[in-house]
Amino acid sequence: MNRIFSGVQPSGNLHLGNYLGALRNWVRLQRDYECIYCLVDLHAITQWQEPAQLAAQTREAAAGLLACGIDPKTSILFNQSRVPAHAELAWVFNCVARMGWLNRMTQFKEKAGKDRENASVGLFDYPVLMAADILAYKATHVPVGEDQKQHLELARDIAQKFNHDFGVEFFPLTEPLILGEATRVMSLRDGSKKMSKTDASDHSRINLTDTADAIADKLKRAKTDPLPLPDSVEELEKRPEADNLVTIYAALGDKTRSDVLRHFSGKGFAEFKRELTELAVSVLSPLNAEMRRLMADPGAIDTVLRRGAERADAIARPILAEVHRIVGFLRA
Repeated sequence: MNRIFSGVQPSGNLHLGNYLGALRNWVRLQRDYECIYCLVDLHAITQWQEPAQLAAQTREAAAGLLACGIDPKTSILFNQSRVPAHAELAWVFNCVARMGWLNRMTQFKEKAGKDRENASVGLFDYPVLMAADILAYKATHVPVGEDQKQHLELARDIAQKFNHDFGVEFFPLTEPLILGEATRVMSLRDGSKKMSKTDASDHSRINLTDTADAIADKLKRAKTDPLPLPDSVEELEKRPEADNLVTIYAALGDKTRSDVLRHFSGKGFAEFKRELTELAVSVLSPLNAEMRRLMADPGAIDTVLRRGAERADAIARPILAEVHRIVGFLRA
């Protein structure tokens, strides 16, 4: 069976974009793939994290994945720092990757901004650790959003160069999986920006922990424009806020944007938002309730993550041992 690897940062506030762009697809992939899902806490500390808060957010993120339908008996769910192969393989890959490759990574430039001299080395090196995350399990496929495709391409470059340098066919060239109508959900306040847990305005996103009232309030305030909804996707794409809300409706209802426009063409946003709110609450409220139930028992979450890490380590350990042999590390 083909093997999936994917991860999410446990930095708090799992939101609608995470759910529609990733988590819902992860659940569906469990039917057809061997799935390894990781809370990437090593990636999280590339920017300062308050330790107790990081631990709490790791449990919250695990609860979110479980509430969405990740089955820890079928899939492997764990936090990254529990499996040493991630960090150790990343060092080997640091000695394979090239500075020029990393200098081309656009996400570092976006996250570091104008103050890149004060950014952590970890933030710069993030894509190498991501390559190690994937290849420590010889994953054949990674479900990615458009903003992560460049990092997966780097992982393929690293795998190819490792294989070439050592004259082996050891690491696979992992393929991307881009799935669903809503791979990129935008801010409710600005249709040109991706929905993000780091946005200063909580009204820019719908969190998986939001109540029904909070969801209704945020959608009511979501930015739109004064025109009625158009009758074609081509016209919709010229109106980013309208496009975003229609995309959310389509994804929540398992429809296409064309389906949604056939129903709402010519109608105003007041009616559209009422129906969107009903749909969003019907889908997200059960997830919210299950998250709260799970978070009330942190010991059970810790047990899921520990058992998942044991299963992940059992896969990664022999792969790393073979890397040691290939590279020439002496083992008695």
